[in-house]
Amino acid sequence: MTENQLERAYEELRSRNLKLDLTRGKPSEEQLDLSNALLTLPGLGDYRDASATDLRNYGGLDGLPELRAIFGELLQIPGAQVLALNTTSLPIMHDSLVHALLHGVPGGDGPWRDVADLAFLCPVPGYDRHFSICESLGIRMIPVPFVDGRLDLPTIKALVAENSNIRGMWSVPMYSNPTGVTYSEDEVRELVEMTTAAPDFRLMWDNAYAVHHLGEEEPVPVDILGLAETAGNPDRPLVFTSTSKITFPGGGVGFFAASVANVAWLKKHASSQTIGPDKLNQLRHLRFLKDADGVRRHMRAHRAILAPRFDAVLAILERRLGSAAEWSVPRGGYFISLEAGDGTASRAVELAAQAGIAVTAAGATFPYGKDPRDSNIRIAPSFASIAELNAAIDGLCTCILLAQAERALA
Repeated sequence: MTENQLERAYEELRSRNLKLDLTRGKPSEEQLDLSNALLTLPGLGDYRDASATDLRNYGGLDGLPELRAIFGELLQIPGAQVLALNTTSLPIMHDSLVHALLHGVPGGDGPWRDVADLAFLCPVPGYDRHFSICESLGIRMIPVPFVDGRLDLPTIKALVAENSNIRGMWSVPMYSNPTGVTYSEDEVRELVEMTTAAPDFRLMWDNAYAVHHLGEEEPVPVDILGLAETAGNPDRPLVFTSTSKITFPGGGVGFFAASVANVAWLKKHASSQTIGPDKLNQLRHLRFLKDADGVRRHMRAHRAILAPRFDAVLAILERRLGSAAEWSVPRGGYFISLEAGDGTASRAVELAAQAGIAVTAAGATFPYGKDPRDSNIRIAPSFASIAELNAAIDGLCTCILLAQAERALA
């Protein structure tokens, strides 16, 4: 299409007065309905776990052993090294870093607040909430772009070997947000084996999408704790996950898993913050999910709702953009990562907003909101209906093509 044709198509798009939202990876109402039985659980008189402990009372900082065992199996981690905590994983990640800043971590040389120019590595595009935690705590972020859909391990290994101020790295190892990249076992092995100048370097291992498959293939997470133990660096990984996109976001269970030393460390510092998590909510989830196979069956029901939405988005991108842009084709997770072309993402998102299509801010998938190429756009297909998705993605494609045309003539 010529620029004039694109401008006419865009004006027609604006005239439709759309109000569509693709900004966040929220489950749709259909997906939330899958967990409605939770609202009636555990039920009157059901408030004891398998050991007959009264869960209505204080205590139980570790969380329910049965629920810990379920998610330990799903994550390939012994249940004894899993803590079942409150609500979601994001506060656990935040608090883990706060504890490290104030007190240091096992095997370290003191509180991280004493480290000059404390820094974290951030594979990009990545998860904006990870970046906001670092920014709020004053931790400098070093972006490291993926290369051909894989971690840039040579750069990562060189940076951590040379700089003792780099104390951690964010990772979404399965179906990364937003690229959908999954780390291979070889990549994970290199991460836990690599030499680091800091003795207490930590991998912040956010396995948020470990069971969120979009196809019939259901790979299991890499056993990072086992690999780290074998490598002689058992304390390096801190593993996080939650039921946020399994049951009810904000009303679920967050999990922390790590070495025995790291688990004891978190419990010690968490004990000044809480006497125990919401064990009745954990019992509710235990009764609903039942076992690891129950989680898998439940997630297949999610897949039946999600997969057609992803298919619809990918079909429109192929039809409307073709070779004019590049995008990920994820096998799981909640996002599609689109590269609109250098210098075009901000303008495309601006045009979309003016047409009533809300898209995640350009640059949000990079530390400090700064995409050096101004190219990446994160698409969240989950919340909108397929009809709304068709309209929103078709409109977004018009905005991208118009932004590209404007840049070509600038």
